[in-house]
Amino acid sequence: MKTVKMVVSSRNKTNRCFLKAFEGDSQGTYISFESPELIFKVLTRKRWELLRTMTGAGPMSIREAARRLERDVKAVHSDVHALLDAGILQKTDSGPIEFPFDAVHVDFMLEAA
Repeated sequence: MKTVKMVVSSRNKTNRCFLKAFEGDSQGTYISFESPELIFKVLTRKRWELLRTMTGAGPMSIREAARRLERDVKAVHSDVHALLDAGILQKTDSGPIEFPFDAVHVDFMLEAA
């Protein structure tokens, strides 16, 4: 099973992980956000639904994603492009979009201010 971890990570911590990976120390597959607020800004409820629909489903067109979600194609198109811009979804060479993971693990800690 191919799992991606969505984490809150500072730029320095992300850079350290990158350097370790560059040296050959596997770090796993991560999508990093600078703050919990940014996760919630990027991953709205509708976008989570889109990711849930696409998880493990392989490449699909935006129209197919909209059909599975029973949503308007234009609205799904907007969400897809927000997730593409954030680096969460990928566009395949042949055109369809893809979330190439079978599972998502979200990890962040909320601490007292």
